[in-house]
Amino acid sequence: MYHKLIILILNLLLLLLLFVSEAASFSVGSRSILRSISNGENNGEVDNAVELNATNFDTVLRDTLATYAVVEFFAHWCPACRNYKLHYEKVARLFTGPNAVHPGIILMTRVDCALKINNKLCEKFSVSHYPMLFWGPPSRFISSSWEPKQDKSEIRVIDDGRTADRLLNWINKQIGSSYGLDDGKFDNEPFLSNISDPRQIARAVYDVEEATATAFDIILEHKMGKSETRGALIRFLQLLVAHHPSRRCRKGSAEILVNFDEFSPLHMQSDRQEVVINDGKGALGNFQICGKVPRGYWMFCRGSRNDTRGFSCGLWVLLHSLSVRIDDKESQFTFSALCDFIHSFFLCEECRRHFFEMCSRTRDFALWLWSAHNKVNERLMKVEASLKTADPNFPKIIWPPTQLCPSCYRSKGDIETSQIDWDQDEVFKFLSSYYGKTLVSLYKDKDKDTVTTDQIDGALEDSVVSTNAVVVPVGAALAIALASCAFGALACYWRLQQKNRKSKYQLRSFKNI
Repeated sequence: MYHKLIILILNLLLLLLLFVSEAASFSVGSRSILRSISNGENNGEVDNAVELNATNFDTVLRDTLATYAVVEFFAHWCPACRNYKLHYEKVARLFTGPNAVHPGIILMTRVDCALKINNKLCEKFSVSHYPMLFWGPPSRFISSSWEPKQDKSEIRVIDDGRTADRLLNWINKQIGSSYGLDDGKFDNEPFLSNISDPRQIARAVYDVEEATATAFDIILEHKMGKSETRGALIRFLQLLVAHHPSRRCRKGSAEILVNFDEFSPLHMQSDRQEVVINDGKGALGNFQICGKVPRGYWMFCRGSRNDTRGFSCGLWVLLHSLSVRIDDKESQFTFSALCDFIHSFFLCEECRRHFFEMCSRTRDFALWLWSAHNKVNERLMKVEASLKTADPNFPKIIWPPTQLCPSCYRSKGDIETSQIDWDQDEVFKFLSSYYGKTLVSLYKDKDKDTVTTDQIDGALEDSVVSTNAVVVPVGAALAIALASCAFGALACYWRLQQKNRKSKYQLRSFKNI
């Protein structure tokens, strides 16, 4: 009898295991079966519009570099809102997200008024129906409100946006553009638009932050912090503390230097031992040198393909920016710090060797780096032309082009072999302005509304919290249930065995009597 009971329990456990495996294959990484069903309706597409709530509303809108913002107030239980989401996302994909076609212009967001946390926020904007869309400069939404009869407000209700076509037409009228729903990357933009407009470099400050964070991640992931490269890393961090164009990266670099001996104790390292990077809460492995920098949001350095520009472009902008911020007495230190950093930590072997060879020819640092950059581009022009790997919309060029600095050219020779008679005084003036004042102009404009690092980090953290509810995954719940059943079955079997032994013992004792 007991054996039959055990077989029955094992069969039930087998059925549970099959159910768990089916559930896992049905929804890998989903938070619930119902969530996976709803996600299936979107064919795996990721939402581009940013989910806001009362805790991150002001900080996200304050931190965005977009010129305009659209805020959709909706309720998740509203059928019309669910239907409208498809239209809203068609427009959002053009302007918001890492794969935006026209990034940095409009931040598309949404607020769920059905959540209690957002009740007061929705009341402040007098939300009278769902969905309800507002338009305005992001800064005007911060700590603000809206009333139906309010005059002279830069926040406006979008009264003609019931479909994707109508919403985009409304936006085009406001900003004098001609964007289309079928736009692909750069389809609607002039060839090399970010090169011909010197003001575009202001957006590169965000790319410099991402490039710095990426370079630091590479050092840690590949365990490149060895005793022989310790000095190169310290000198580079010292340079970043003093001259990095981003306040957040300067602060993070300083924190690493202050605690460097704790992160990487010198007496604990042998000749070829890696820096300690995963030892506890304060270790380098958990540190973010520029704060919580969003990844993949290349602005100035965005290529027309995912495998072009990006990190390498951002790193070049960082080097140029550092070169024009130093004092004359710092040039030799800066020169050696950058050369040692590239030689020690840049993973592209051919690029690293080529750059280090040029480091042996020292002259005025900013002009040397400009000349080295052009030599790199000249070499890659030939390689990419033969292999056909160049970015079709951003081919390598000799820098700066005549559109940006006509006075830099005394006479123009063969542009592809850099045989140009440069006016180096004019080149230096251009470099100082372009990678100096213009690059950080966007940050200086934002200093009027001073944003602390904690606020920026909090905004990004809140945006993650707002879109990722903390719930127990289905797989974990089923595993717990399965374990409970197994333990219950074993406990039941053990108790039956104990009772059986006890009854046998009592029977024997009775017979002996």
